[in-house]
Amino acid sequence: MFGNTTAAVDRARVVLEGCGYEVLVFHATGTGGKTMEDLIADGFIVASLDMTTTELADQVCGGVLSAGPNRCMAASRAGIPAVLVPGCVDMANFWGIDTVPEKYRSRQLYQWNPNITLMRTNPEENIRIGEMIAAAANAATAPVSIFIPLKGVSQLDSPAGEFWDPKVDRACFDAIKKNLIPGIPVIEMDHNVNDPEFADKVAGTLLTMLEK
Repeated sequence: MFGNTTAAVDRARVVLEGCGYEVLVFHATGTGGKTMEDLIADGFIVASLDMTTTELADQVCGGVLSAGPNRCMAASRAGIPAVLVPGCVDMANFWGIDTVPEKYRSRQLYQWNPNITLMRTNPEENIRIGEMIAAAANAATAPVSIFIPLKGVSQLDSPAGEFWDPKVDRACFDAIKKNLIPGIPVIEMDHNVNDPEFADKVAGTLLTMLEK
């Protein structure tokens, strides 16, 4: 979960809990992602609904909330069902506005609050993020699917939102599809990541995987 995907994760959690599963929600703050990956690796998790992969953006851009280069890989290595979503990959995170590296000062920045500054990722960064998501899916030894929200990957990346830029998003989406091995489902939906229809479909797909 992240502030920009709270609605999506909350709704998906309710769907999964309604089917009897205990759901652990991790905050995508670097530490949260690492903790989730560690618990998966240690065998405590039976399935992964990875809706907020923003820590990959921080890894690529040098942001402050990276969970390391192996983020998203634990589920594949553990052999548990997983659904991957490029959630919040439109943003890398820095602390207060004065902490943003000089090389990024001319980029599109958004002060989420006095302590967090978000930087809009560019096409080149999104290509690298897409390659990382594809690599994680390619390594899977259990069912895996990727869901793509065509109307934005975050609250800010929605029509009329500050980070809304479908062309930049498409760089990530195309990189995912270009680098995937054959046979891995990619489901594109004409929704924002936070739309109820998107969350319901993603959660429902994971439930179907668990029933097999």
